Amino acid sequence: QVQLVESGGGLVQAGGSLKLACVASGRTFTYAMGWFRQAPGKEREVVAAISWSGGDTSYAHSVKGRFTISRDNAKNTVDLQMNTLKPEDTAVYYCAAGTTIQAIMNNRVSNWGQGTQVTVSS
Repeated sequence: QVQLVESGGGLVQAGGSLKLACVASGRTFTYAMGWFRQAPGKEREVVAAISWSGGDTSYAHSVKGRFTISRDNAKNTVDLQMNTLKPEDTAVYYCAAGTTIQAIMNNRVSNWGQGTQVTVSS
């Protein structure tokens, strides 16, 4: 099992930036990792995913060019840099682990974090 703990959420004005962090512990950190979000009244959706090596990434169309996912396997961390934030980015953001990028992008997740709230004001 992998335990995931997110941090870095908060309140930011539209156009601003936030950086989310996820620390993984437990089993060897060999999973692909991703970030999801869930806005009030909406289904949880994938935002970005990164391979175990960090060499491959994938993004939802709505965040491509604004968000960047990265990882540091030495520190067991996965970050999500969010720039040019929009009010529609407001959601609870979840860190997730899966077998591959494709699995994560298809919502096949092995482990979830508890979530961190991101609120973007207009």
